[in-house]
Amino acid sequence: MTAAQTEPRPLSAAAPTKPHPARRAWTVTVLLVAFMMVNFADKSVLGLAADEIRADLGLTATEFGLANSAFFLLFSISGALVGLLLADRVTARWLLLAMAVLWSLAQIPPAIGGGLAVLIGSRLVLGAAEGPAFPVAQQTALSWFPNHRRNLPGALVTLGVTLGVITAAPGLTWIIQEHGWRAALWAVAATGAVWAVLWVFFGEDGPFRTDDTSAAVDTTRTPDTPGTTDVSGSAPGIASGSVPGYRRVLATRTWAGVTLAYFTSYWIVGLMVAWLPSYLRNGLGYAPDTAGTLVVSPWAVGAVVLLGQAVLTGRLMRSGVSSRTARGRIGGAMLLIGAVCLFCVPLADGVTAKTVLLALGLGFGGSYATIAATTVAELAPPRRRGGALGTMNAVVTTAGLIAPVVVGRLIDTQGDAGYETAVLLSGALLSLGALASLTLVDPARDVARLRRHA
Repeated sequence: MTAAQTEPRPLSAAAPTKPHPARRAWTVTVLLVAFMMVNFADKSVLGLAADEIRADLGLTATEFGLANSAFFLLFSISGALVGLLLADRVTARWLLLAMAVLWSLAQIPPAIGGGLAVLIGSRLVLGAAEGPAFPVAQQTALSWFPNHRRNLPGALVTLGVTLGVITAAPGLTWIIQEHGWRAALWAVAATGAVWAVLWVFFGEDGPFRTDDTSAAVDTTRTPDTPGTTDVSGSAPGIASGSVPGYRRVLATRTWAGVTLAYFTSYWIVGLMVAWLPSYLRNGLGYAPDTAGTLVVSPWAVGAVVLLGQAVLTGRLMRSGVSSRTARGRIGGAMLLIGAVCLFCVPLADGVTAKTVLLALGLGFGGSYATIAATTVAELAPPRRRGGALGTMNAVVTTAGLIAPVVVGRLIDTQGDAGYETAVLLSGALLSLGALASLTLVDPARDVARLRRHA
């Protein structure tokens, strides 16, 4: 080498550094929170207008459940395809912008008119456009932070789901009651268009998106040491140049366990989106405006659980506790609490007690998403992260395809008693998910195995 090559080069206009300040990271995170708020406002509008739509279009509960399930038919497929084919190749700026534009366009046909066929077609397109939303939003947010700092931004993006329902439910319920359910579709379409404009100006990928060196192993510590991190603050990972294939990543017990646990949690999300407003009105006897307010209670509980989990998990991991405990066991405990509360709903005396238990059960049970996303982000090397998250999301969201039709069928065959049967079924599923999280999730173990076979 020449002396010129060994001397440090001064910063200049020809070789600028690209700063990634915390302010920029949090600006993008806030926009992604808003993105998920719009996402779930789009999803929840049909559930909020369930009785009005059924009366207007003359639908049975099973038919209405089918319209909700149609949303998830392409949701899972598009989530997997985008995760495997595009999420690691196309910048998130353009992926997220395309999704938001399609969401708004998909709302227009049923807002103009039409019956069940138009409603189903709209939901199919909306589901295809929203399928990759959560994993891509999570990947984008996490790309701005090292592993040990990801719990809070990951939780905030997931919290956008809750905030979307909390902020949208009362307003959309008022629009539905005063101006009709089709007007509510116009409202969510306009909101998505506004977000798309903001994202054009402020959206950007973070510095940890494709930087494989962030996953380099710290050789001063063993890979199985709880809480092991490298000098960059990332979890022990797979060195650049020796990246395992998707088959090995998806075959780990951690990926399987976290996916099963998240599936049962997403069943709760599907139940809340499609049938919770109707359950409050028809199963528990609340007036429409009261139900429109109470529908936010499980989401509010979920928001508290998400933030509490993020703070607790972050503190545990920074203190050296393994992610097996900080993520797998904390997540399993959350699902178990949700299951116990749901099992108690039919045993409770009085509507108030049932409502409180329902809010707690659904809130705890539906709050596993951040655990799932951060665990897979820790497990998968950067060049496999988008596909691993997308595939998990595709498997998990099939719960949203199944739950609305199953619950609709229960209501058609059992009447209002079908709601409580659905609650007990959900409790049983959460118990299974808790068991999977508690016994299978151990990222450090599986990262070490992936590294040995890379």
